[in-house]
Amino acid sequence: MTVDALHTSALTSLPLLARGKVRDNYAVGDDRILMVASDRISAFDVILGEPIPGKGALLTQMALFWFEQLEGICANHLTGDAPESVVSAAEFPQVRGRSMLVKRLKPVPVEAVVRGYLAGSGWQEYQQNQAVCGVPLPAGLRNASKLPEPIFTPAAKAAAGEHDENIDFAQVVAIVGPELAAEIRDTSIALYKAAAAIAAEKGMIIADTKFEFGLDADGKLVLMDEVLTPDSSRYWPQEGYDAALAAGTNPPSYDKQFVRDWLEAARVHGRPWDKTPPAPRLPQDVIEKTAAKYREALERLMA
Repeated sequence: MTVDALHTSALTSLPLLARGKVRDNYAVGDDRILMVASDRISAFDVILGEPIPGKGALLTQMALFWFEQLEGICANHLTGDAPESVVSAAEFPQVRGRSMLVKRLKPVPVEAVVRGYLAGSGWQEYQQNQAVCGVPLPAGLRNASKLPEPIFTPAAKAAAGEHDENIDFAQVVAIVGPELAAEIRDTSIALYKAAAAIAAEKGMIIADTKFEFGLDADGKLVLMDEVLTPDSSRYWPQEGYDAALAAGTNPPSYDKQFVRDWLEAARVHGRPWDKTPPAPRLPQDVIEKTAAKYREALERLMA
């Protein structure tokens, strides 16, 4: 038996630690966490009422794929234990295929963002001052341009419901110290380069991505949370990229762009939605198209 779509998990055999935009985290003793990837989707930092069926399982499979591919570069938080081993049999359907049993770490309070292409808020910032997060860039770049080298453009983690704030490297040094800041930057860029090369072989571009790190009991840097999913990364199919670049438009992407586009056009009481909860109800065709996009990204990657 599988759960068709899981908006919110409800495990009673473990204490709930926190609910994020997508994941529900449960304490397993004091040294492990059960991360359950729900089928929730958020846009503009608002969690929507309608789940995307299968999304949590797809995100989990994708993250597990990348953790395995990249473990030579950085240790990760996986324990190797089966998620089903820590819940009651009645709760198997809620965790099966969508969960990771991970080590409990001390989270580093910095979002480690790496950009290989100019897109989104990076493109907006570049147009204003020809730099992103304090990193100067050459003149003449366009929306979706490939950067000469991938750049580290961190963000400070915001409280729930707030927007993460882009910061420069000096601010990372102020938060975590010079040695750890340099290690996070260098590890993030190495992870991005390795992943981008693997994705390129599958005909996919990783425009940018966000890594999360924690420290173990010995102070060692460990890759945690999710990694290189369409929720934390901008994936573009290779085909269609050149035409979009030439036209100055956003390339087609494997993510929640269908949801964002629909919400941008949605009307609430005759006015545009103001991007505060509650979000308008997603129509079935937007849910299905979004689910298909996530599926296609995973299938291409695994092919």
